[in-house]
Amino acid sequence: MGKLVRALSADGSVLCSAVDAKDICNEIVKIHRPSPVATAAMGRLSAAAALIGALMKEKEDALTLRLKGGGPGGSIVCVSDYMGNVRCCCDNPQADLPLKPNGKLDVSGFVGKDGFLAVIRDLGLKEPHVTQSPIVSGEIAEDITSYYAISEQIPTVCALGVLVDRDHSVKAAGGYIIQLVPPVNEAAIDFIENNIKGMQSVTELLTEGKSAEEIALMGLEGLDGEILDSWECGYKCRCSHERTEKMLISLGKKELLGLAEENGEKTEVCCQFCGNRYYFTPDEIKKLAEE
Repeated sequence: MGKLVRALSADGSVLCSAVDAKDICNEIVKIHRPSPVATAAMGRLSAAAALIGALMKEKEDALTLRLKGGGPGGSIVCVSDYMGNVRCCCDNPQADLPLKPNGKLDVSGFVGKDGFLAVIRDLGLKEPHVTQSPIVSGEIAEDITSYYAISEQIPTVCALGVLVDRDHSVKAAGGYIIQLVPPVNEAAIDFIENNIKGMQSVTELLTEGKSAEEIALMGLEGLDGEILDSWECGYKCRCSHERTEKMLISLGKKELLGLAEENGEKTEVCCQFCGNRYYFTPDEIKKLAEE
């Protein structure tokens, strides 16, 4: 399981959330069998979804991050609940790219820069709340930071990292988000800027054995930060036979009757997030068409 932590400065003006997402990312590798660069992209966006999702308040709330930048990976979608449990999918998880000249995975090239980051919050209202901002780098952390500046007007710093081992497993993964809580304490900004300059990359911190708690408090150094709460989170898909039935019903009567006629003995539906397969006979499809 992953670990998610939230810490708050003594005066309540700065919140720092951190996540250790190594186990989440290794589940992504197990389910989707992505290329190393796809693992890094999907893992970064999943860590961000966990951090942002944990800012929601209600049990039934859901957050979706959709990144579509025109790169070979296509769209990447991550869904989180209010506990930071995530699931994700990618149009082309096996797409690969050469390493950059510095030896790093080319996440920006995989994602692309010609598109938008969409943030969709389903808060139980009639319609989900959708906001989006242009992709600025394709490196994902910078795109999250830019999203908050443009769409939420909340001063935010985001750092994400995924270290893929030679066997394509994930050696370390996680991230943190530091946000100024209104009303903004201007004096805290200098501390935060100095803290960020002094911190190593997320993957370096994690491979050196730093915990999510330690990383969260490092972000609040000099501000007397304290841990608010911490809990386990993981890769969790919510698919089921019943949910798949509801999805099929949403296709409409005409489409369903067409499926019943075209697919012979059974219709197969595969979950894009976890790969589970659900099967329906023609009679079952016809019954759904009447609902």
